[in-house]
Amino acid sequence: MAAQTSLQGPAFNPKLELQGHVGTVFTLIAMEETSHYLRLSKVDNLRADSLPTISIASDSTISNGSGTKLKLKESSSPPVCTPNARGPEAKLEVRPEESWNHADLVRCKGADSTPGKPAINAHERDGGPQICRVCGDKATGYHFNVMTCEGCKGFFRRAMKRNARLRCPFRKGTCEITRKTRRQCQACRLRKCLESGMKKEMIMSDAAVEQRRALIRRKKRERIGTQPPGAKGLTEEQWMMIRELMDAQKKTFDITFSHFKNFRLPEVLSSGCEIPESLQAPSQEEAARWSQIRKDLCSVKLSLQLRGEDGSIWNYKPPAEGSGKEIFSLLPHIADLSTYMFKGIINFAKVISHFRDLPIEDQISLLKGATFELCQLRCNTVFNAETGTWECGRLSYCLEDPAGGIQQLLLEPLLKFHYMLKKLQLHKEEYVLMQAISLFSPDRPGVVQRRVVDQLQEQFAVTLKVYIECNRPQPAHRFLFLKIMAILTELRSINAEHTQRLLRIQDIHPFATPLMRELFNITDG
Repeated sequence: MAAQTSLQGPAFNPKLELQGHVGTVFTLIAMEETSHYLRLSKVDNLRADSLPTISIASDSTISNGSGTKLKLKESSSPPVCTPNARGPEAKLEVRPEESWNHADLVRCKGADSTPGKPAINAHERDGGPQICRVCGDKATGYHFNVMTCEGCKGFFRRAMKRNARLRCPFRKGTCEITRKTRRQCQACRLRKCLESGMKKEMIMSDAAVEQRRALIRRKKRERIGTQPPGAKGLTEEQWMMIRELMDAQKKTFDITFSHFKNFRLPEVLSSGCEIPESLQAPSQEEAARWSQIRKDLCSVKLSLQLRGEDGSIWNYKPPAEGSGKEIFSLLPHIADLSTYMFKGIINFAKVISHFRDLPIEDQISLLKGATFELCQLRCNTVFNAETGTWECGRLSYCLEDPAGGIQQLLLEPLLKFHYMLKKLQLHKEEYVLMQAISLFSPDRPGVVQRRVVDQLQEQFAVTLKVYIECNRPQPAHRFLFLKIMAILTELRSINAEHTQRLLRIQDIHPFATPLMRELFNITDG
């Protein structure tokens, strides 16, 4: 039966099993499918580098022109080769019992030999290891018409754009280019790139590259925008948490400060009569306190500008000598501004359902511990890092540039905090999530349900992390969540230090409002 298998008449699509030496390459033309299948028997001493023309005789044998014959026989294996959209083709199948390491399929069918398209070996087509045709390193794909690695791709692009005349430093022009030696001779590396088939005309211009990158970024944004909640990103519960926080922020914080009215303005001190009586003739203990206050505050000078509704402008600038007296003139206004901010923060917390579910004792403890931190987070949203100004509607608070310049200002931890946080360019959603993480801190003094508060804080932290991953996929933001958490930790330390400063000033010159006294546990004693 096998000897009588006809190779003429209606063409067929054979399934071939190749048994032979490593490197053997056969060139066959696939034909129409029939019920006949061929098997090639093992042939010794036949290699790709010495492969002559193979002919198929009518007696069902294949001859290579040198006396070696391959006998064809029928196989009872079930058919697995079917025509595809690109036309019928023969497949090579390596049997596991044979010691094969490599096989190359060369297609000669006219429909498969697209002009300009490089040949693909069997390993590359089947997902095996791909080798750079220039240096032998691991290839990443086709670049400029040739399968190459990223290094050779970049080298060829740079060499072509520079248009420089390269010369072999060894004056041979035949240097071997491998993964280890490819940096030693640029001329020979470029020569091998060109010999491998890399084409200069396939290099994209800078404008085309930027246009392509912009298209990729736009598609990424569209993919994220059309992504349903819970598929890969924020769950519906997390979206609800963010919406609730944004709604609470909108209801309780007006960046125009339009409701901040009836506040006291600072007065320029003209004599010592306005200095507290305790400092007119201070005791040794009081003098030490005053010295500490001056050390805390004299490095920072704050000026104030008020724009009236009629267009008038009122300016306050601290005295140039910086004796420390100016702090007492500013204290009433700072107390009024702080009280206004604290009221908004308390109302913000009351809007959050998770906060309302806590016992009233825990609500008070959390607010006492976090009010100053939330106040600074809100103030950062109106901070202009370029001018060093807090733009609060009609009011503007500006840092006076000291003798040491901005570097001297950054020695103050609170100011450094504002500059670092503003540099991150956070979204509004990220700001409110930071406020929630700070508010629900289980280690605040007096908190009873620590486990519940800890779980809530973790939920807000995870929501922030996922939000960043969804809305900031760029590599530049891969550490943003860690930076935010580090800044919140730093803010805790600033909170403790600020409270001690406030108490020292309160001891010498009481200025705190009733709400401030309640939040900071200030007693009359």
